[in-house]
Amino acid sequence: MRVKLGEIEAYLHQTFPFARSCGLRLAEYNGEFLRLQAPLQQNSNHHNTAFGGSLASFGILAGWTLLHMKLREHDIDSQLVIQKSRMDFLAPVSRDFETLALIPTDDAWRRFLNTLNRRGKARIHVCSQIIVGDRVAGVHEGAYVALRNGQ
Repeated sequence: MRVKLGEIEAYLHQTFPFARSCGLRLAEYNGEFLRLQAPLQQNSNHHNTAFGGSLASFGILAGWTLLHMKLREHDIDSQLVIQKSRMDFLAPVSRDFETLALIPTDDAWRRFLNTLNRRGKARIHVCSQIIVGDRVAGVHEGAYVALRNGQ
């Protein structure tokens, strides 16, 4: 099943109020990566830079959304949750930014799907980057768990 960006963006805005209020836009998805965009204005702090909590939330949400879309493409009905999260802040974010989430290696993805199909539960690690212009301003690493519905 091919996933439409507009449908997923609307789903995120409805399901996660944060996604709507922070101005999240789903910019690009190709099956290997997902790119979100966000305005600084709706995510700023008292220094006129992006609030660290917003950046960490975008890291988590980018990984979650990438996996959600991949699982939908495979027609897998599951619940997806973040189990572990780590964010490294590398540079201040002083303008609009993007979050890029990358699907793990083919081998890791295959093991994840096999385990999910066999046991009804599987864990996978996804990395995402906060991008400002041509530099990486932050890196998020998350462990996500999928639970097959109906098991």
